[in-house]
Amino acid sequence: MSLINETHDINLTSWVASANDAQCDFPIQNLPFAEVRRKNSNEAFRGAVAIGDQVIDLAKVNELAIFSGDAQVAIAAASKPTLNEFMGLGEQYWSALRLALSKALREGSEHQEQLTHALIAQSEIEFALPCRIGDYTDFYTSIYHATAVGSLFRPDNPLLPNYKWVPIGYHGRSSSIGVSGQQFHRPKGQTKAPDAEVPSFGPCKRLDYELELGIYLGKGNELGDAIAIENAEKHVFGFCVFNDWSARDLQAWEYQPLGPFLAKNFASTVSPWIVTTEALAPFRTSWTRDENDPQPLEYLESTANRDQGAFDIQMDVKIQTQKMRDEGYNPTQVSKSSFKHSYWTVAQMVTHHTVNGCNFMPGDMLGSGTQSGPTHEEAGSLLELSRGGKEKITLSNGEQRSFLEDGDNVIMRGWCEKEGFARIGFGCVESTVLPAK
Repeated sequence: MSLINETHDINLTSWVASANDAQCDFPIQNLPFAEVRRKNSNEAFRGAVAIGDQVIDLAKVNELAIFSGDAQVAIAAASKPTLNEFMGLGEQYWSALRLALSKALREGSEHQEQLTHALIAQSEIEFALPCRIGDYTDFYTSIYHATAVGSLFRPDNPLLPNYKWVPIGYHGRSSSIGVSGQQFHRPKGQTKAPDAEVPSFGPCKRLDYELELGIYLGKGNELGDAIAIENAEKHVFGFCVFNDWSARDLQAWEYQPLGPFLAKNFASTVSPWIVTTEALAPFRTSWTRDENDPQPLEYLESTANRDQGAFDIQMDVKIQTQKMRDEGYNPTQVSKSSFKHSYWTVAQMVTHHTVNGCNFMPGDMLGSGTQSGPTHEEAGSLLELSRGGKEKITLSNGEQRSFLEDGDNVIMRGWCEKEGFARIGFGCVESTVLPAK
């Protein structure tokens, strides 16, 4: 479990002046990773780290050979067209590179002149997926979301009895995960109206977003070897903001008995930056379980997980319709929540996923499941906000939505704030709905 160290010091400043803005997503205390190249170029994608409104090109830094030991091994791996090799090295190497970059980017660094030539403005770059996502599992960790959605689909039995015992998840489709800026066509499939005798086929009419975190796995485990909860976070490289799109009308018809299928596999969108688990150390918080609920089985329980297994990561959702863009209206915030409300922790997800011997590979991803808070305004989906489509949400230009329409752009952000520490952000993830083909 990563702890607070010198890289988190609020007094650190960078020679990259934009990183010293108190509201900046990417101060020197953050240093998230992505895969970038210059816009409209044929350059190879390569690893980069965000600092203020710039990125530092890790391939160029690697060529300078200014680091040594574990940090130099790490930057050689991190400068490649995907981050998988770097992620697979493990936390010793992740931490060594983070510290080396922190020192090199600090005010007064001896490497400032050399590294100035390795900077690229964020306005001049485009992103690829940060790694090859071999497998993706979506969890269901918000009890508030599970209860609200369950009450819509199963009014007599909203929360199934296994929910409080098992971190529920399903195997998602990694091939349709795209990076922020993704555009996708409205999916088609079977739906069945309550009063219809037979199902019909056509475009989804109840398209929804899901506000989630993506959790990237780093060093894997061998097939047959479980990861103990005490070691779980050693395998977690970092986090992103994740929009796991859902076709609610397809979902209602197909999800029993085996769960999500076409309602979930048409598109999912990740923010481009991976904020490392180490960067999030100051924003850990205690994790608790209501004393009236079942307590976790022994393999899902640890003192460290209780003390600081949760993360207070703030998130929000905004919508901007095509008409809003045409008329110059800013996106409208429709909800805000925090990952601290999660019923299960990241360590518990990792441990449960491998308790049967399932093996992780570097770059595998977990979805947190929709992150809804205890109040209606903290709902992480339109399904909840519109109470199953019965109520409409009014946007800043007067338009209303119960579900998404063609041309709608959904923007999600993540950030962490705590007194005594620098604010850090995840950037944003956005994606636009196109008409059905």
